[in-house]
Amino acid sequence: MLLTLAALLLAGAVYLAGEVITYPARERHQALRRASTYGRLRFQAASPERQRFSERVVAPAAGRLARLALRVDPRVTVESVGLRLLAAGMNRKLTPTTFLAAKAVLGGVGALFGLLIGVSFGPLGAIGLAGLFAAGGFMLPGVWISGKARRRRDEIRSELPDALDLLAVSVEAGLGFDGAVAKLTEHMEGSLAEEFSLTLGQMRIGESRQDALKKFAERVETPEVGTFTRAIIQADQLGISLGRILRLQANDTRLKRQAAAEEKAMKAPIKMLFPTVLFIFPAMFIVILGPAVMTLMKEFSG
Repeated sequence: MLLTLAALLLAGAVYLAGEVITYPARERHQALRRASTYGRLRFQAASPERQRFSERVVAPAAGRLARLALRVDPRVTVESVGLRLLAAGMNRKLTPTTFLAAKAVLGGVGALFGLLIGVSFGPLGAIGLAGLFAAGGFMLPGVWISGKARRRRDEIRSELPDALDLLAVSVEAGLGFDGAVAKLTEHMEGSLAEEFSLTLGQMRIGESRQDALKKFAERVETPEVGTFTRAIIQADQLGISLGRILRLQANDTRLKRQAAAEEKAMKAPIKMLFPTVLFIFPAMFIVILGPAVMTLMKEFSG
């Protein structure tokens, strides 16, 4: 034990002595190496950035599904889908590729669901139900977007008279049309304000007022917006006062909104007739005639 401890201490002493003796030589060697490499730039290869899961897997899969959806329905293009999303106000939340991929995914889920339900009806029933549910799932996103676009158009039609009043007041106060639109976007919120903001942005980046208003009318396919844009374009071409044109347009759109509300009110009784006949009248007949029928059945059975 003592011999082992002595050997370890001797080895440590020899190591320390060697370090002390060779220290000046090692210092000179390091100084020479630093001097010889002074001024040289060492370029380190940049390691490739690791892509996120959505970029590596989700985006390519969505692209493939979108191409599959386009092959299933060749009439649809990416541009037409983009216009539909823009009309529905979903262009900031949903891309055309994502929309087409959702159609393909829902179509596949519908086919699988139809197969599971139709197994009990045999092979033909399973195939028929799979095709039916696949078609329904494939068409569901389009129906949803169409409903969003229709509700957005109705909202714009209801907001247009007040917006035209604000534009008329701003123009009569001395502002130009662009300034009046900017003032409108500051004081109003909603779908119409978003459309005016987009139109104003197009005019500010160098697009002519006529082209920007024509695109506005194409995005919002309503008669009121079309009439408004045509009136503004003609006023610019003929030099007519914008304030007077805007006042007339506001009154006209307000009358049209009132006529549309009256039309809906007149259609309400007809629409209420069907649920009344289907659900309320049968219940009333059962409550009123039920006791009499039961009494007659007892009399005839006795």
